[in-house]
Amino acid sequence: MPTVITLDDLSAMMAADDHHRYEISPEGVLSVRPPAGYTHAIIATRLMGWLLTAGIPADRVAQAVGLRIPGVVGGVGGRIPDLVVWSKAQAESVWLPVADVLLAVEIISPGSAAMDTAAKPAEYAGAGIPQYWTVDQDPGQTVTMYRLDGNHYQAAARMPLAWVLNTAPGEHGLD
Repeated sequence: MPTVITLDDLSAMMAADDHHRYEISPEGVLSVRPPAGYTHAIIATRLMGWLLTAGIPADRVAQAVGLRIPGVVGGVGGRIPDLVVWSKAQAESVWLPVADVLLAVEIISPGSAAMDTAAKPAEYAGAGIPQYWTVDQDPGQTVTMYRLDGNHYQAAARMPLAWVLNTAPGEHGLD
């Protein structure tokens, strides 16, 4: 293992291991997680279908794609949100810039709760991503929508996924 892990190192690790997701904070902290479970995948698919059915172009929505997360005091991390919505199509790359990201979504799994509710929101807010949503795997699949307020997120709404899927993405600033 190298002393300092780069995004290229992270890509090589992921290419060699399809059983884990590798991410790194801008400060260089490596996290390794097992692949998502069935319920996690179904939630991501339902959100993706909702966005596509509403007319968001397929080249502006992706599941599990890498984002380059600039650090507040230097460094670059690599995070892989469960779902990303951009304002425009992106160029091909393993680690995409955050400049055009409108929304990053994390579906909270038992092993990812601390990362998805503390570390990632701080990093995404620091990178200027306007919206961050979490989806709990509770019976209501509760969605918590956060909006960027300065350099941190404020909770804007909390509702079951079924309610979100009966709204239009434009109602949430995603058009």
